[in-house]
Amino acid sequence: MSETVVEMSEKKKAAASYSADSIQVLEGLEAVRKRPAMYIGDIGMKGLHHLVYEVVDNSIDEALAGHCDTIDVHILEGNGIRVKDNGRGIPVDMHAKEGRSALEVVMTVLHAGGKFDKDSYKVSGGLHGVGVSCVNALSSMLLAEVHRDGKIYQQEYSEGKPKYPVKETGTTEDRGTIVTFQPDLTIFQVSEFNFDTLAARLRELSFLNKNIRLNLTDERKKNDDGSFVTETFYSELGLPEFVRYLDGTRTPLIEEVIYMEGEKQGIPVEIAMVYNDSYSENLHSYVNNINTHEGGTHLAGFRSGLTRTLKKYADGTGATKNLKFEIAGDDFREGLTCVISVKVQEPQFEGQTKTKLGNSEVMGAVNQAVSEMLENYLEEHPKDARQIVDKVILAATARHAAKKARELVQRKGAFSGGGLPGKLADCQSKDASASELFMVEGDSAGGTAKQGRNREFQAILPLRGKILNVEKAMQHKILENEEIRNIYTALGVHIGTEEDSKALNMVKLRYHKIVIMCDADVDGSHIQTLIMTFFFRHMQPLIEQGYLYIATPPLYLVKKGKEQVYCWTEAEREANVERMKGANKDASVNIQRYKGLGEMNAEQLWETTMDPSRRTLRQVTIENGAEADRIFSMLMGDEVPPRREFIEKNAVYAKLDV
Repeated sequence: MSETVVEMSEKKKAAASYSADSIQVLEGLEAVRKRPAMYIGDIGMKGLHHLVYEVVDNSIDEALAGHCDTIDVHILEGNGIRVKDNGRGIPVDMHAKEGRSALEVVMTVLHAGGKFDKDSYKVSGGLHGVGVSCVNALSSMLLAEVHRDGKIYQQEYSEGKPKYPVKETGTTEDRGTIVTFQPDLTIFQVSEFNFDTLAARLRELSFLNKNIRLNLTDERKKNDDGSFVTETFYSELGLPEFVRYLDGTRTPLIEEVIYMEGEKQGIPVEIAMVYNDSYSENLHSYVNNINTHEGGTHLAGFRSGLTRTLKKYADGTGATKNLKFEIAGDDFREGLTCVISVKVQEPQFEGQTKTKLGNSEVMGAVNQAVSEMLENYLEEHPKDARQIVDKVILAATARHAAKKARELVQRKGAFSGGGLPGKLADCQSKDASASELFMVEGDSAGGTAKQGRNREFQAILPLRGKILNVEKAMQHKILENEEIRNIYTALGVHIGTEEDSKALNMVKLRYHKIVIMCDADVDGSHIQTLIMTFFFRHMQPLIEQGYLYIATPPLYLVKKGKEQVYCWTEAEREANVERMKGANKDASVNIQRYKGLGEMNAEQLWETTMDPSRRTLRQVTIENGAEADRIFSMLMGDEVPPRREFIEKNAVYAKLDV
């Protein structure tokens, strides 16, 4: 009881001290509108949704500090956004240094906020971001409303500039902050928020921050009863539920989730892990709610602790005494799904996308945490421990069997004369940054593509039929598959490093644009998914560096007389048919539906799908690694019920292919 009183008094003290003086200004808001991509990544779908995440981050910070437990996100009609929380409310009193309201400072100065004051926030989920002021700068309209100390305050902005000083507008018994904004469509290439994209992030945040309720409402859509489409995300247990969610489409190897939460060496660490019967390793790491998909010191600490502890246990039980080869680190992680979450006061990020943790002190903390957690679990669960050790030995045996297949790929992948696949029509350029590889479905389409390409920088690799479903195959079976070997060899990539025998070595990568080009029918979509599954599971660094693309051949050719127009959507087809008919609704318009690339001649394929000046390539990115992992497992794995449920849920978006 006394501990509860102490905790409550500390919260009251923090609430009282959170004032204008807590807001520290690091730098002014400059050039955000001129160079938005520098601040939010891009001005497409990713950047648009990043605006929402920045505002939600502020509310999550309040929750991390113990002052907020409910966050409401509304997608408004016209694609605006409203984020409401029940936190303390942004301070509105005068900022001593700036000479204006603290609310205005937070909303108009880049990197200004309570999170930079250690007395206000111990850790902050959005510290690596750019803050709500950046959202303000990139919005045609933003309204900030604060419920604080029994009063309501508000200020409205246009393109980041205040329209009037902060004003008091009424009284209230509520508390919290409401931010409503409309993205500036003169800046963004897209205007529509995607419900599923926002839902995935809010779901992730609910798992990472247990006992916080996040509600997502789409005011653009209504249910049959007239209510708005709403989804609520709430997790009572946190990471154990996250791991169960991610592994819902896999067969578990052990019954319980192995879990720990505590502070090690002054750093809060939370880990949840479980083993399944798959052959993939699925580690998801977070720092202050940021998905560190490039890993870093926390992931290195986990791997080190896991390997050492499991090896010590396996050796101690005599399970490895008959093995004639060493067990490698990645053998201990095969079939492992794990989420690692650490909270760091001053995280240092590095790597290409600034999502790799560099704080050296975190490695030891996580290493200690996982070692203690595993030692206790293995001792208390001998049956599960045996299952895990057997899985590790099986993985090591399979890896040993895959060695010859891997060495074959290595030799064929050598960057030399006769080592390239026979079906590869290579390009003349040896400059990887200027070279493109089109992976084409079948010899027929491959032949057309070879004729239509620009030989200077475009290479063609025809793939025969459907490649192996790597989601259900062991490593040596994958490397024995001819089509997959051809992909490795054509790309010039190697497998394995001293630290990780499955890691991708891209030193001799031969193309910086790898384009999947399949037929626009059901079979083509399936082949495309198989290839993407392979890249996600075994060549993920290529996706992370932006090298993987999908070609978009047209669906229709609409002709009337000498006029012909290619159409990529049903709407384009209908609009052009209508236009060509004009006043004469009975006029004859010819519509050709392209199901296969082979139905186009070389010139047509070039001008619609391969010509850099006219084509549209869709870049494959990983917005949410954990959600992508779950979806690939669900779509390509053995479990049928989750896949059926997904198909039924999304059947409304499908188009009949006849």
